[in-house]
Amino acid sequence: VQLQASGGGLVQAGGSLRLSCAASGLSLENYSIGWFRQPPGKEREGVTYISSSGGRTYYADSVKGRFTISRDNAKNTVYLQMDSLKPEDTAVYYCATSTWTMNGGTWYLYRWYKYWGQGTQVTVSS
Repeated sequence: VQLQASGGGLVQAGGSLRLSCAASGLSLENYSIGWFRQPPGKEREGVTYISSSGGRTYYADSVKGRFTISRDNAKNTVYLQMDSLKPEDTAVYYCATSTWTMNGGTWYLYRWYKYWGQGTQVTVSS
């Protein structure tokens, strides 16, 4: 089982990036997906979540209205569209799978996630 997060890079504040999370060895359609990030010197934090059907999503308050999670089960890929990026969005971004359908009080708890991608660096310059 392997998750591959990609699409990170260096962007100016106000710009956009789209991250992808592709899987091999498992079918993502059976899993909920979370995106997490770890800013330099800080704890890992939940960014957003999508249920296996795509019918339920959650976002951290800091990214609401700017980030959008989506999934294409035919391509076995989950996306994170990040718009209006800010310097405080700078972090390593990780995707992770869960067999659980989360609620508003659990989706950001990384202990509920089993498989993790290797992370992709996002750097937003001011």
